[in-house]
Amino acid sequence: MPYRNNSELPDSVRNNLPAHAQEIYRKAFNSAWDEYSDPEDRRGDSGREETAHKVAWAAVKKEYHKEGEKWVKDKTDK
Repeated sequence: MPYRNNSELPDSVRNNLPAHAQEIYRKAFNSAWDEYSDPEDRRGDSGREETAHKVAWAAVKKEYHKEGEKWVKDKTDK
């Protein structure tokens, strides 16, 4: 069940992540949905949707972190 736009994301994502982080989440979820369609490609007994959500959250955490109750973009030292 890939997401066509951010408004289709779960409430837990839409209500907590900034718009850019939602975009990262959606793209990562959709990519993982396709990549892990075969159960043999997943770890343990995880279902396709569960795996895609885990991948999506991991992708968000590469660029954002939580400060208190808010998700904020990581600062880079470039």
